[in-house]
Amino acid sequence: AISKQKGKFQLADTGTLFLDEIGDMSLNTQSKVLQAIQEKKILPVGSEKEIQVDVRIISATNKNLREEIANNRFREDLYHRINVIEIKVPDLNDRREDIPLLIDFFLEQIAQESHTDKMTMEKPAIKFLQSFDYTGNIRQLKNIVERLTILCDATITLSDVQHYL
Repeated sequence: AISKQKGKFQLADTGTLFLDEIGDMSLNTQSKVLQAIQEKKILPVGSEKEIQVDVRIISATNKNLREEIANNRFREDLYHRINVIEIKVPDLNDRREDIPLLIDFFLEQIAQESHTDKMTMEKPAIKFLQSFDYTGNIRQLKNIVERLTILCDATITLSDVQHYL
């Protein structure tokens, strides 16, 4: 190591570490994470001395980890270590009633971040977006709303949505 920088486990010591898309982690990295969880020790890059860490792990993935285990792409022992409490969030396609609330949230968020007035979306445009197929889940919906706020006037119409999708 060129400089002494703390790693994620060290930075999260006595706290919580969020591992996003854990199903995409390489087997080598999975092995290191498992070792850190089991032994509560890590060996920082460039160091010869292990240090103690106490970290709570929260992880997320869009993959079926049981299938990944069956296909030898995810370590079963790591799965059993991290799967203490499983929270299954249904796909956006399975909870279309949430779409109007999410659209409103994204419009508010975008307005705050860009220091502009909050845009509105007409009900027919929202209904159309409720019928859309979201293979990318909430990230896809957020991307669509962002695109519409950039390309449309203060009120987003059904024709706007149909034109820019």
